[in-house]
Amino acid sequence: MKRIVLISTLAALSIITALALMQDGLWNIFAYNFLNFGEFQVFFDLVIALGLFLGWMWGDATSSGRNPWPWMLLTLSMGSFGPLIYLLWYKTGRTGRL
Repeated sequence: MKRIVLISTLAALSIITALALMQDGLWNIFAYNFLNFGEFQVFFDLVIALGLFLGWMWGDATSSGRNPWPWMLLTLSMGSFGPLIYLLWYKTGRTGRL
């Protein structure tokens, strides 16, 4: 995956997250996901996608001799920031950096 795409995606996510936090606060970002089934479906879809990514990331990190826990905790606490930073930081399946 091209670094420029990852960096651009991470920058866009950071801006959107900062705006959401400024406008709604941390609690309301989560509370809005439970107002109706449509919003809950999007939240549940994100949970499934991040769960699949956690499984892949665990396997990739352990097969490369890296500790997967920092990336697991980052993903569980900050969502998509974890996988995006992981992909920027490491070449998958190898111990070298990009």
